[in-house]
Amino acid sequence: MAMPFEPGQRVDDFVIDACLHSGGMARIYSVHYADPGRHFEFPLVMKVPRMTAADGAENLVGFEVERQILAVARGAHVPRLVAAGDIALPYLVMEYVAGATLQDWLDAAPRRDPAEIARIGALVAGAVHDLHEHRVCHLDLKPANVLMRDDNEAVLLDFGLSWHAQTPDLLADGQHIAVGSHPWIAPEQIVGVRGDPRSDLFALGVILYEMCTGELPFGDPQTTGGLRQRFWMQPRPPRQINPDVPEWLQEIILRCLEPKAERRYASAALLAFDLSHPGQVRVTARGRADRGPGFWRHFLRWLRRRATYQPSALPSPGLARVPIVMVAVPHDDVREATLEALRQAVRRGLGNRPGARLACVTVVPPVSPVGDAGRPNGVELHQRMLTRLREWSGSIGPGDHAVSCHVLESSDVAQALLAFAQTNHVNLIVMGAATHGLQLQRFVATVPVKVAMHAPCTLMLVKPSP
Repeated sequence: MAMPFEPGQRVDDFVIDACLHSGGMARIYSVHYADPGRHFEFPLVMKVPRMTAADGAENLVGFEVERQILAVARGAHVPRLVAAGDIALPYLVMEYVAGATLQDWLDAAPRRDPAEIARIGALVAGAVHDLHEHRVCHLDLKPANVLMRDDNEAVLLDFGLSWHAQTPDLLADGQHIAVGSHPWIAPEQIVGVRGDPRSDLFALGVILYEMCTGELPFGDPQTTGGLRQRFWMQPRPPRQINPDVPEWLQEIILRCLEPKAERRYASAALLAFDLSHPGQVRVTARGRADRGPGFWRHFLRWLRRRATYQPSALPSPGLARVPIVMVAVPHDDVREATLEALRQAVRRGLGNRPGARLACVTVVPPVSPVGDAGRPNGVELHQRMLTRLREWSGSIGPGDHAVSCHVLESSDVAQALLAFAQTNHVNLIVMGAATHGLQLQRFVATVPVKVAMHAPCTLMLVKPSP
């Protein structure tokens, strides 16, 4: 293993084609099966950890961690694992994913349009949420480890430092404190805390900051003291560096960069939601700031936190899955009994889970922008329904829940609701049950039936009291 493989060399069942990448931890080769009768519908690459005398045991540990993670994390956001070698000849053969990394994207243009940054950020946050659903924390997110596929999906790479809830954590001993890429590592990782999904949200905040400004919020520290500055140091607001950054995007970024994990987003799905719906982001002084704190404020933060930083408690499995609840509110012909039944169902769905989000959605038919005689135009109808949704959501009652209202325009109500739920990682859909009899529903698929047939999550159908 001291020398790299050569094109044409056979490694177990595979033949080396070419070296695609040679990094500090591993080499990547394109490969194919030696048996011409065996093939996959996608191209293959082989990842081989460096194992020379100058390389430490971390490379081999990282190989074993990545093998464990790829065996359990499945879906569109991770490469598919095909084969793995043993400890004597370690390698991973996996799907080759075509596309460009976010590092390529940054190198091509350090600053982009905020809407494009938010769109890409939402895709990456969605990929991270999918990973967290498999009970995996990446813990080494950075632009070079995020690839945008040709079909515009985000794929996460390099799981050598990751953590899984149901496999032994090979990096959990005292020799591996602060393991990770220094510019993106979360404060709790610096003191050796692993397994908090909110650590990945901190790294996403660093990535978004760099996408907006072309700079790293905490630089690239090479010492423990430099790393610990993020316990107390508040980075310059992105708007101070790039005035074109909107307030809502700065609000999102700085929330991700909070030193205490409990003050960040509770889940990657909630982060993706805000990035996808900027008009629903509640902007505070954090988002409006155009300059960072002065010397004395930083000095006081340093005095308070330099020796007393305590990481946030790890979220329990129940709290880690902070739900996004979507309620479908009919736009016309609605009885008060129906609205009250929906209110009660939403209260049950939200429960006492702090941080849960409620998305109130109504679907209206396509309307001419100028309107017809005696009918409102599209803008008027949209504003009217938005006002009605806000009034209705306000009647649900107080709670520690973010609420947003959305008016969708579609001639297919069921499809519009399903698409919203799928795109926004909704955990629970609440909607009224069909009022037609079962006999009629055998012949006519009502909106609730269509949603029930294809819902990507739990569905709660409610009927008003007679």
